[in-house]
Amino acid sequence: MKAIALVALALIVLLVPNPTHAEDWPEFRGPTGQGLVNGSLPVEWNSTRNVAWKREIPGKGWSSPVVVEGKVYLTTSVPVPGSPKKDQSLRTLCLGAKDGRTLWNVEVFLQDGAMAPAIQGKNSHASPTPLVHGQQVFVHFGHQGTACLNREGKVLWRNRSIKYAPVHGNGGTPIVVDDLLVFSCDGGDKRFIVALDCATGKVRWQTPREAEADRKFSFSTPLLITVNGERQIISPGSNVVCAYEPKSGKEVWRVRYDGYSVIPRPVYGHGLVFICTGYNTPSLIAIRPDGVGDLTNTHVTWTTKKAIPHTPSLLLVGEELYMVSDRGGVASCLDAKTGKMHWQERIGGNYSASPLYADGKVYFQSEEGPSVVVKAGRSFEVLAKNQLEERTLASYAASDGALFLSTEKNLYRIQER
Repeated sequence: MKAIALVALALIVLLVPNPTHAEDWPEFRGPTGQGLVNGSLPVEWNSTRNVAWKREIPGKGWSSPVVVEGKVYLTTSVPVPGSPKKDQSLRTLCLGAKDGRTLWNVEVFLQDGAMAPAIQGKNSHASPTPLVHGQQVFVHFGHQGTACLNREGKVLWRNRSIKYAPVHGNGGTPIVVDDLLVFSCDGGDKRFIVALDCATGKVRWQTPREAEADRKFSFSTPLLITVNGERQIISPGSNVVCAYEPKSGKEVWRVRYDGYSVIPRPVYGHGLVFICTGYNTPSLIAIRPDGVGDLTNTHVTWTTKKAIPHTPSLLLVGEELYMVSDRGGVASCLDAKTGKMHWQERIGGNYSASPLYADGKVYFQSEEGPSVVVKAGRSFEVLAKNQLEERTLASYAASDGALFLSTEKNLYRIQER
């Protein structure tokens, strides 16, 4: 019976190419994977103003929320009471988007504290963002395991066979490509990109990331793009970004650079892939992805090194490319085609969350709690500064005219009243 159920689930996966609705935010950075909202959002808020609801979330998790058909999904890591090894319960939660009521709270994995990685101060044991595709909810906890639940909270499959040595914990989030769940594994010992069968969780392909790097670890989320009618999975890692064929995992092209612990998700537009190269001194590089093989010396259109983020992803809106640096909150707007700087201003604070665009506005969320909303365009104009007074490293979700923000202890729905 189990085999029949898995075959039926596989058929559902193949027959539902675009199973989400216009108001949904089904993955990290939304339906496009690039932080773009189709509609307007609140501009001003604080701990009491324009807060529709606030709900305490157990444990700790820096995954960003996702919202599909009136339900919010996120992950967390809860210490097991009395555990001498400091075991962690790795969990998935579902809340009602309208009222914040917890609909279900399910343990997916029990993490052996003795085997848990030492995590960096800005990380957690539940940092990758959930992904909702049709009736499936995919959750990923790095080397601790990957799983699929249905939208009622039943675990359909688990995979704990993907082995590598994590450094600073887990970070990157999977993507769905057809019937494959694809994610990067960049550990201290080995590096590869892997695709699991969405219906069964079994490995369909695994491709090593072959490049010299003293520090191999990275945490980026892949991006699916289409180039001249052919799709590519773009996955940055230490010292190299590669494009892969979705069906086979075969490498299409690569560009080399100097950088490790790469976190920002790529963005794509105007025939260019935009990559931030990670520590120690990040660069922003614009790549034409229409070649084959090593494109380092032939397809890099422009490069810049001033106030480039280590953690927040870039934001491409029309012909403008926005970004904010981790430290000191230096926000920038560049011409996406040429790299020319339109403006660069210090907005204050430190940043891990990726910026978001809605209705002519760019939203920046700082780690300390304040957010800054600026007018999108080639002239710098602050529209609002908001304060929640809670630490946050997660990126926004947006749905039904509302922002959803996960802080260290709470989940907020922010909406005009």
